[in-house]
Amino acid sequence: MTALWCAALELAGEPALDAPLPFAGQPRARVLVRLHGEPLGYLTAPVPAGGPDVPALAAEAADRFATEIAAHLAAEGIVAPATEPGPGCPTRPVAGDELVSVVVCTRDRPEILAACLDRLAGLRYPHVEVVVVDNAPSDERTRALVEGRAAQDARFRYVCEPRPGLSRARNRGLTEARGRWLAYTDDDVAVDPGWVDGLLRGSRRADDIGCVTGLVATAGISGAAEEYFDARAAAWSTRTAPAVLTPDGDGSDPLHPYRPSLFGTGANLAFDRALLQRLSGFDEALGAGTRTRGGEDIDAFVRVLRAGSSIAYEPSALVWHHHRADLAGLRRQMYGYGSGLTAFATKCLLDPGTRRDVLRRVPAGLRRLGGLRADTSARLEVGRAEAAPVPAAR
Repeated sequence: MTALWCAALELAGEPALDAPLPFAGQPRARVLVRLHGEPLGYLTAPVPAGGPDVPALAAEAADRFATEIAAHLAAEGIVAPATEPGPGCPTRPVAGDELVSVVVCTRDRPEILAACLDRLAGLRYPHVEVVVVDNAPSDERTRALVEGRAAQDARFRYVCEPRPGLSRARNRGLTEARGRWLAYTDDDVAVDPGWVDGLLRGSRRADDIGCVTGLVATAGISGAAEEYFDARAAAWSTRTAPAVLTPDGDGSDPLHPYRPSLFGTGANLAFDRALLQRLSGFDEALGAGTRTRGGEDIDAFVRVLRAGSSIAYEPSALVWHHHRADLAGLRRQMYGYGSGLTAFATKCLLDPGTRRDVLRRVPAGLRRLGGLRADTSARLEVGRAEAAPVPAAR
């Protein structure tokens, strides 16, 4: 495999790169191309020895995504000069003064959490509170970190949830939050400065939005474990078109509303806080820190839809995820995902309200599971082909 440096390229104004990790000599870059903060697609390109060439990347992106750029500008009523892909402000901030509560759940990982908090401090949306829930800590390091940050930035607040379990920590965040919208992310995630603006943009895609999820881009690839997870998580990390998933669906997906890959992931999601309270929060029998190891986010998505609300997938709500760098960590993570999915399916089968609905989708579900390995292998092959060195001209 070839190491990849990952970054976002904003075309509006003076083209600029924003990356979750510093450039470290990687031979190739995967660039998320954006215009006014909204993703257009990905561009993979070689990186010169001296580092990324921003003007060259911008020129290639403008050519590659000319159709998408024209459609975006037309939708915004902008007439652009032929030589400029996107004039004006690099992002379109979302107007409004509603408070958004951001909840980060963590446990005994202050070194990782510190980088997460650095990115959260750079959020552009002005009306934010950040609640850090310290879940069953074994020492005072996280408290010291967060309280030190709070002394400098009043948006940050420390809360301790002594009962172990991610769902319990998330529910403690729900209890503590004061915002109209409640956004969750993980301590191994780097948020984009416009993340909250993107979540709010998604919340306005329809009148009945109860949950918003966003793009979870790969922060970087340096080894086989990260490469595999990147290929497996394509449903989270590659979709650049917004979508609204309604309770009834559009009839094209036989698994709806039990197709979790289409909804998003717990690393990047927001809820109408009042709706999540009515749903009694996250199921505390599911999630990391319990015997089930996961499934709490899938369960929440399905309960939102079954309650009659829609889910908006909003790619402008961007975060970067740092994948497990070693194979042992990857195996534990994949086992947890499988265990959580199984626990969620078992819950649905035991519930008289969903049992028949799930049983009639079993054949389609088995076909979908059977295709996951083939889909992942195909994406790995595509990625390796893109990373292959270009033959020298004869």
